[in-house]
Order: sequence, then C-alpha cells, then structure tokens
Amino acid sequence: MGKRALPAGRRGTRRKRASGTRLSLPVLALVTVSLGLGASLAHLQSGPAPGAAAPAATASTATAPRPRPTAAKPKPKPKPEPAPGRTRLPAPGPTPKRTTVPQSGSGTFTTAQASGEPVGHGGTLRRYRVQVEDGIALSARGTAEEIQRILAHPRGWAAHGRGRFQLVSEDADFVIRIATPDTADALCARQGYRTHGELNCETADGVVVNLKRWMLGSPTFAGEPAEYRHLIINHEVGHEIGIRSHLGCPGPGRLAPAMMQQIKGLNGCRSNAFPYDEEGIYITGPIVS
Repeated sequence: MGKRALPAGRRGTRRKRASGTRLSLPVLALVTVSLGLGASLAHLQSGPAPGAAAPAATASTATAPRPRPTAAKPKPKPKPEPAPGRTRLPAPGPTPKRTTVPQSGSGTFTTAQASGEPVGHGGTLRRYRVQVEDGIALSARGTAEEIQRILAHPRGWAAHGRGRFQLVSEDADFVIRIATPDTADALCARQGYRTHGELNCETADGVVVNLKRWMLGSPTFAGEPAEYRHLIINHEVGHEIGIRSHLGCPGPGRLAPAMMQQIKGLNGCRSNAFPYDEEGIYITGPIVS
C-alpha cells in the first residue's frame, strides 16, 4: 500500500511549530547584544547596588585637585590659676616719691618779698619777715604766704586778742627762718639750745624752724605735715609774744596744748596744733619748764 497523505491543515501546523522553536544565528546574536545593552543601561540608571564596591576612579577624576585643609588656629594657653587660698594681686603701681630733706645748706637766706595787712583783733602789733635758706628748693614767697594764713587762723593767737601780726619784707620786729637741720642747730646753739638736728627754737631775733620738721611733720603727731606747721608757728610765736613756759598734758584723752613739746611725747593727750579749741577756749596744762 502506498503512504497515506496528511491533511492540509495538519501539515501547516507542524511547520509553524518548528519555525517557533528554532532561531537562526544572526537573530540570536542580535538578541544577545540587545539584552546586554539593556542591562548596561539599567545599571547606569540605577547606580551600584546597595553594599557594592564603588567603581574605580577614571583618569579624569583621579587628577582633579583636592581641597587643601585649613590650618587650625592655635588655642590660647590658659592663664595659670592662683594656688588655693591665694588671691591674685594687681600689678603694683608706681612707687610714690619720697620727700628728701637736705641735712645741710649754704647758711645764707633769702627774704620773702611779700607783705600783707595786719591780722588780729587786739594786742601789740608785731611785724615779721620770712627767710628761707638758699638752695633748699623751697619758695620764700610761698612759705611767707603760708605762715600768714597760719597766724590768721580762727583758732590762732591773733583771733583771740593775744596779738596782731603783719607780714613785711623789711623793718620787721622779728624774723621766721626755715633752715636745714645743720644750719638750724648752729643758729639755736648761739642761744644755748641743743636741737640735735630735730627741733625748732626761738632766739633773740626770732624763730628758727628746722626744715625736716617743716617738710615731714613729727612722728608723734597724728596729722599731716601741713597741719603740723600750724603747731610749729603757734608754739614758737607763743614764745615770741611772751609765753616762756612749756605746758604738759592736762589729762588722758584731752587735747595737747600748743605750748606743749609734743614731739617729745604726748603722755596720753591727743595731738593738737592750735592754742584754742573749737569753742574758743584756751588749751592749757601744767607748767613743766
């Protein structure tokens, strides 16, 4: 018997099934390239997968300049703290100048060219002139004006009728001299006084004031040197107007009399530069010499 022929419909189906399972080489290559290119594009769009290593730098990125690090500023050194229990003291200021008094001078004097109206309300008028030893850098005129103010003070001799005083430059009744310690000693020694380079005195022609006391005051006096000058003039002019005796302390805590030698000790009194107190009462005490 001969071969039986297949129906037309079934013959076509077999061919179609065969053509669907076999691909020619050119088509296969094209598909492979397409798949590879698609995968590469997908990789570039999505970036490296999480956890994957970063791609190696290309030549262009490897040669790009890197930013230079900024140098850190040095931190200021902390100041040392004072040790426990100590206080940091401020830097010391300039040392105040100390008054220097020359021990000796020329022995010659300049008379102050100054004059004024009489001060005082009663008693004998006494005219005085002021002399300052040459070379001691003390103004004769300025010193005379200061002494004039001292004698016109409301607690002084002139304010209470014990005398009137007038500053003149000539024809004086007595003279007030400011002298270095050595010169003062020599002038006082002519009257028999031993002043040891420390004390003032009253002589036959007037008052001798030790420059040391005038400039520095007294170690026993509680006030400033300017106040102690009142005591010098009041004490020595007190002798000039006739009070010959020195007085002692009237009692503990009381004001020392102007006629007391306060530089030799206060004996319980309070230092005082004036003959009268604020009420106008004369400050007295026991006679000691």
